Amino acid sequence: MVGKDASYDGSTMIARNMDSGSGEYTLKKMISVSGKNPPKKYRSVLSHVEIPLPDQALDYICFPNALNDNGIWAGAGTNSANVSVSATETITSNELVLAADPLVVLHKEGRAEIPGGIGEEDMVSLLLPYIHSAREGVLRLGELLEKYGTYEMNGIAFSDENEIWWLESIGGHHWMARRVPDDAYVVNPNQLGSDFFDFEDKENFMCD
Repeated sequence: MVGKDASYDGSTMIARNMDSGSGEYTLKKMISVSGKNPPKKYRSVLSHVEIPLPDQALDYICFPNALNDNGIWAGAGTNSANVSVSATETITSNELVLAADPLVVLHKEGRAEIPGGIGEEDMVSLLLPYIHSAREGVLRLGELLEKYGTYEMNGIAFSDENEIWWLESIGGHHWMARRVPDDAYVVNPNQLGSDFFDFEDKENFMCD
């Protein structure tokens, strides 16, 4: 993640690499998705959660799996408002946090089923068509996490032409996000990267 004052031409930049299972390679493709006649509801393949979608949507490009047997897994993308999202960096939590706010996993008991929350499979598809800034993306994902929860820990980058935000999920429903300073760049491994939070600075920090 590169702030606009840390790049040569004043642009913001976010990027990530994508891992695959040992001895496997996940084929990806690039697609363009029209905002016309958007779907009314989203259903996750892995967790079976169903989420109603806004009536208005933006065009966007993304990089889903070539085979959609495990869901879309859109990976990353950019919409027509020039907002980009990465999804996702796998991170972690600890036993104390998860005891207080457990992950929301799919449960099957006989014929009855309790859906799980959202995860990496779903995030780009739930975000990019409906956000007009990086900050708005953080707020939308935060609302989805609060309402539906998640079954895994993830870090997500958001960028527009002026700002970069980094969000980390905490437990099943909580999250924290920090704005990357304009004159800074960040290289983050697969772990919790936020080691400081200013509860008074609402311009550069958000959480719930």
